Amino acid sequence: MLTNLELKQRKVGYIWETLYGWHDTGTGGDTPSDPSKGLQPVNRHYSSPEPKRRLNELIQVSNLRHHIIPIPAAPATLQQISRVHSHEHIERMRQQSTLPKGGDCGDGGSPFGHRAMDIALLSSGGAIAAVKAVMNGEVEVAYGLINPPGHHAERDRGLGFCLFNNSSVAAAYALQERNLKRVAIVDWDVHHGNGTQDIWWDNDSVLTISVHQDRNFPVDSGFVEERGEEAGQGYNLNIPLPPGSGNATYLAAIDEIIVPALERFRPELIILSSGYDAAMMDPLGRMMVTAGGYAQMTQRLLEAADQLCGGKLVVLQEGGYCQYYVPFCGLAVMETLSGQDSGFQDEYEPIVKGQIRETITNEQRSYLKAAYDAHFGVGRDSAPGEQRHGK
Repeated sequence: MLTNLELKQRKVGYIWETLYGWHDTGTGGDTPSDPSKGLQPVNRHYSSPEPKRRLNELIQVSNLRHHIIPIPAAPATLQQISRVHSHEHIERMRQQSTLPKGGDCGDGGSPFGHRAMDIALLSSGGAIAAVKAVMNGEVEVAYGLINPPGHHAERDRGLGFCLFNNSSVAAAYALQERNLKRVAIVDWDVHHGNGTQDIWWDNDSVLTISVHQDRNFPVDSGFVEERGEEAGQGYNLNIPLPPGSGNATYLAAIDEIIVPALERFRPELIILSSGYDAAMMDPLGRMMVTAGGYAQMTQRLLEAADQLCGGKLVVLQEGGYCQYYVPFCGLAVMETLSGQDSGFQDEYEPIVKGQIRETITNEQRSYLKAAYDAHFGVGRDSAPGEQRHGK
């Protein structure tokens, strides 16, 4: 599947635990099944582990299995979780998790099974293990194929299939246990990373960047005007994009907004919240990114990490709901991280190739301009964080 990218071979750590595939989200769609409303049960909830399990199996039967270093995960401790979540939220998840048939993250559409908190702690622990392996020099980069996802979980509540905010738990570990001063979290899941934004809203140690479909989920957040406050003013960057945006628009967002913001912030570690629901064919997104697009996007962030923080990049799994295409998107990212060919090709892009735009429309360009102007200021010479960190 490797494109004509000039790829560097790297030691890649890889986290997958069997229990990630046991996270039980029951049946139903956006709401539970209800015969009185005509809502039938379905064989899998949107957030079923199936796409991620299939990604792991595709990796294991590909040539990449010879070029990745397995990293075991241990559950995050309650102390590690409490750095980014309130006691009340943690206790609520614990109580819901002890119910005989499980509970819900908090929005009524995010069910989980009995003892789900155990798996959620293992997911956050996998994020920590990925950061630890990179910081210890055991690997150059790491991919945490963890589940359940985390970027919608706010400090005080769960939301959108997320119990705990894995990337934020990992960032807090890097700051408090590894003594880093600046960590960047880049989120390209199709949905706004509202939880990550909420947790670091008034903090200048973490630069949070979310590129997402405008008004998808949550519909009332993710706008360019949301930039943080107090110490965190200017350290939250939102890049909402219109439905239909594909590779060209996402790459422009990375080249023109995300990388310049990273260069000014100069992180010591970059964490990528990688959802594949901006891909073509996803049932919860309306974007048209291809596996090849994800490969190019990953390469851009690898180059930024090489330039800014000694290559320290950790990729953590978020969403992605098409069981057919998620595995090929994740495989493309893993190929790019490792610089190795998996031996497989993207079998789905040719099916919809004629629907994919290779250029940026005027509407998409206007969204990029609005995001750029909000983040950097019209006519400004510096980006958020430049002066405060003395860069």
